[in-house]
Amino acid sequence: MDKIVVTGNGPLQGQIPIAGAKNACLTLMPATLLSDEPLTLTNAPRLSDIRTMSTLLQSLGAEVSSLNEGRVLALSSHGLDNHTADYDIVRKMRASILVLGPMLAREGRAIVSLPGGCAIGARPVDLHLKALEAMGAELELRDGYVHAEARGGLKGAVVEFPIVSVGATENALMAATLAKGTTVLKNPAREPEIVDLARCLQAMGAQIEGAGTDQITVEGVDRLHGATHPVVIDRIELGTYMLAPAIAGGSVELPGGRIDLVGAFVEKLRATGVTVTETPDGLKVARDGDGIRAVDVVTEPFPGFPTDLQAQMMALLCTAGGVSVLEERIFENRFMHAPELIRMGARIDVHGGTATVTGVDRLKGAPVMATDLRASVSLILAGLAAEGDTVVSRVYHLDRGYERVEDKLSAVGAKIERVPDDD
Repeated sequence: MDKIVVTGNGPLQGQIPIAGAKNACLTLMPATLLSDEPLTLTNAPRLSDIRTMSTLLQSLGAEVSSLNEGRVLALSSHGLDNHTADYDIVRKMRASILVLGPMLAREGRAIVSLPGGCAIGARPVDLHLKALEAMGAELELRDGYVHAEARGGLKGAVVEFPIVSVGATENALMAATLAKGTTVLKNPAREPEIVDLARCLQAMGAQIEGAGTDQITVEGVDRLHGATHPVVIDRIELGTYMLAPAIAGGSVELPGGRIDLVGAFVEKLRATGVTVTETPDGLKVARDGDGIRAVDVVTEPFPGFPTDLQAQMMALLCTAGGVSVLEERIFENRFMHAPELIRMGARIDVHGGTATVTGVDRLKGAPVMATDLRASVSLILAGLAAEGDTVVSRVYHLDRGYERVEDKLSAVGAKIERVPDDD
């Protein structure tokens, strides 16, 4: 197992290209189960979670090929021969539950293990199941598996989500494309990944209106065909690397960056005193010698401040002038990075879903442990401006969502390396 060593090394300069979105790609890949024709995804990120989803799809009988050094995924589900998504694969990643809707819609049956993933809260799948039940699915939870059947196929329905759920919206949207009649999804998630999925499904022949709004309407079709679709850029990777020069100082350009993907985040970043400007190729982030101002942050569903950028934003606010309050409204247990930042000299007080951060003059390098995907990169960001060495262990979390973070940060002048863990 590797660890990453970061040494505070002054301002950053240069470019960091942004990869395709992990969360979008993990949603797009199961869409292959809806058709017997090929689906090709370009701009795919090269991550361990993508490999896990590939393994899951292959276990169901789909063919998955990685081309162009992993940037292109060629998928085909013309010969599905298994309807069970096994625990040994599903336990590694929550997005595995997204095979349920497509398999049920096309095959009329599916058995899917209850999923695993980062330990950042319960994140139950009940909203997924209720949406599919509304469309006529018969479901039973037995021995840790969802046993699902749709005798005669799924039927159009009105599905109203009591709370916004990205995964449940994605599962229901995919299932609705092959359901008989009209499906209306009320209070769906509005994330860019939802819009990206809808565009891919439309390219495959689906009839979808309203993606990105508070109501999505789907007219079911008899079959979907093949398509080629580019994965939208990763707004969480974008926000993460925008924070690198904000924390360490300097100026970094992010080709492909778009403010519309991270609007609420940009608003808070600018409020701290960091400059964000649009360029012909993307976005540019700069911080001069002035200090960071404290701001308050509340995580909310899109278009609000993303929960997946909360840990990284906390790293920035650890050295802000004054007191910042971060309120986590999406997931419980998502302040597990706070004790690790405290080991680096941060002053953080956590009470339930609220963290109060009192800025300090300087963080100090320390041995720290990654507890989940976003927490791991927050510790690396903190290390960019800390005094001495920050040693981050358990970086397998990091590899689930970031392509060789050490290479991208080294390219703009950070002193960072991946080394074997001798423990």
